[in-house]
Amino acid sequence: MVPPTGPLAGVRVLELAGIGPGPFAAMLLGDLGADVVRVDRPGPSPLAGDPALDLTNRNKRSVLVDLKAPDGPELVLALAERADLLIEGYRPGVAERLGVGPDACLARNPALVYGRMTGWGQDGPLAASAGHDIDYTALSGLLGMVGPADGPPAIPVNLLGDYAGGSLYLAVGLLAALQHARTTGAGQVVDAAIVDGAAHLGTLFWGLLAQGSWQDRRGVNLLDGGAPCYAVYQASDGGHFAVGALEPQFYAEFARLLELGDDAPGQYETARWPELRARIALRFATRSTAEWTAVFAGTDACVAPVLTLRQAAAHSHLVARGTYPRVDGVTQPAPAPRFSATPGALRLPPARPGADTAEVARDWGLPELDRTTNLDRTTNSPERQSS
Repeated sequence: MVPPTGPLAGVRVLELAGIGPGPFAAMLLGDLGADVVRVDRPGPSPLAGDPALDLTNRNKRSVLVDLKAPDGPELVLALAERADLLIEGYRPGVAERLGVGPDACLARNPALVYGRMTGWGQDGPLAASAGHDIDYTALSGLLGMVGPADGPPAIPVNLLGDYAGGSLYLAVGLLAALQHARTTGAGQVVDAAIVDGAAHLGTLFWGLLAQGSWQDRRGVNLLDGGAPCYAVYQASDGGHFAVGALEPQFYAEFARLLELGDDAPGQYETARWPELRARIALRFATRSTAEWTAVFAGTDACVAPVLTLRQAAAHSHLVARGTYPRVDGVTQPAPAPRFSATPGALRLPPARPGADTAEVARDWGLPELDRTTNLDRTTNSPERQSS
């Protein structure tokens, strides 16, 4: 194995295979140097795709364990005994029925931090219900904030719930509990529910709502596209620009470069916002994407072209920072955030199910793992669970 680097070098993470936010949280820990071992199940995967291109499984190693086999739960418990952190994303009660729930794992390793990644949480009326990112963000109130005033809510793919409200909160919770475990020797369970994390992301807006500076409807507020100075506009060739000129000095620069005119409505003259928006839109429609990009480049007007993924990877700023490196022929985001003394790295390609069983058995001191896992490690893929 490539020696781990990063601030989490030496931390062992056991991931029970799932989909979405759990694997992403484990990848984040692996990017930062943790030794992540993913327990995949034998059998066909419900999701199509090449495991070698599942980038959320980079910086991990994989073992195959059939949790329904007589020795399956004991192998997972033995791995948990050697781990610092554990991540599972089953529905509430499933891990317990499989024999690898928190009580069983903490009995073997009292300092273990057991992370549970779900959509609705471990309790509550919806805990046992199926759901996806769009459902969790809808119920938390976030989805209703995104989109135009005269149209339906816009779907920010599954970044807002699964990854912002789910993965990142799980990772923070695991690391906070790890600090506690290393201080006291006592592990605990981290209940990371996407609906909770999504709700927490909205903290600022609850304060604004309480003081009367936020309306509880979309498309009419300062940061949701309601303000002409914080919105998206289209160039003559169909390209789009994101305008975020909130502060007066930045708006003045924006208006000057756009040649908006001295007779334009004021930036915060809310009664005339429709008129101001129309004027800005007309100005953007007079030039192409390339022309406006050149006009605003290097200025403090707070204007940026809206790029596709491939365009973003080729942007000069992101190229200079190495934000999208190409590794083994695949362009992908670099580890983040960046550390001056212990940088993370792309050490390992996406783990193929079961490919690392012998190596993990040796490194984690569990020879029975390799002896009892007599499976075709090149063709089997895991049975994945949703949150």
